[in-house]
Amino acid sequence: MTCSQCHRESSELVRSPLDILTDPDIIARICAPMVRYSKLPFRLLVRKYGCDIAYSPMIVADPFVRSEKARLAEFATSPDDRPLIVQFGAADAVEFSKATEIIAGVCDGVDLNCGCPQRWVSKKGFGACLLNKPEFVADMVSAVKRLPLPEKFTVSIKIRIKEDLRKTIDFCRAVENAGVDFIAVHGRTTSQRKEPANLEAIATIKESLRIPVIANGGMKNLKDVHEVHSRTGVNGVMIAEGLLENPALFVSECEVTPANCILDYCNFAARYERRFNTFHHHLMSMCQRWHAKPQRKVFNALTNFSDVVSYLHTNHECFSDSDFPLFGDSSDEESACD
Repeated sequence: MTCSQCHRESSELVRSPLDILTDPDIIARICAPMVRYSKLPFRLLVRKYGCDIAYSPMIVADPFVRSEKARLAEFATSPDDRPLIVQFGAADAVEFSKATEIIAGVCDGVDLNCGCPQRWVSKKGFGACLLNKPEFVADMVSAVKRLPLPEKFTVSIKIRIKEDLRKTIDFCRAVENAGVDFIAVHGRTTSQRKEPANLEAIATIKESLRIPVIANGGMKNLKDVHEVHSRTGVNGVMIAEGLLENPALFVSECEVTPANCILDYCNFAARYERRFNTFHHHLMSMCQRWHAKPQRKVFNALTNFSDVVSYLHTNHECFSDSDFPLFGDSSDEESACD
């Protein structure tokens, strides 16, 4: 099925990201952009378990625009993969606009990465380095908003906070005035990794803006989701690592991934995932609370699809009668945009 067919068959039934984020009766539940891991099989899985909006991994705009090979390597979708926001790493308005024009017919919004702290990202002129260029980012947002985009198509950004919160608020107001539809705020600075997210900062940003705000950072379970919402008043919560460890997090108080969720992932992966390393990494994350240390060591050392499925089948009684899918050949080539 082509991307245009996906769009025609599903677009009229899809609730837009902005409609979800402005619904006063819900906390929007969002799967974060994760390099290599928030791809189609995982997005379909979390949608089955309560996720309202899912992001693609960050896609570097320049090769995506120039190369069909890069587009095929970096992006795939299906009719059930909605609403979908595609995140780009872009260094200027032309790049961001061209990438948006290519993708607009098969997703519900684009997002500009203004928060990734990795050095290689900053060297390319996007990610967290853009936090120092509010007018430049505002121009990028304005350029995309001027495009003839589908109705209710959204343009958003994802940021980290600065040590001086006033500068973060000024940045957010600049892009708000440029027409950005909503902002996802990772509540850590670029130098922080495992520190608790600064919920007070997120709450202050939310109070300072008219547009919806999404909180990101540090949530591991449903209790955390409700605490973050209560303390910040945000319109939605965005989770990365917590969903990798338990893709059913949004609908389950249990912190262990349910067996049926693992089986569902295997079914989605059999259809859409050819890279064994990605498949294996997801299952290592989902199964880490299932296994004691000796079991983890064995499971994590497996090297092909059939051995992973066989291990689950023979070592966990809950899977003894399960019909696991058949997997094709593995391909672990690096993507064109890595």
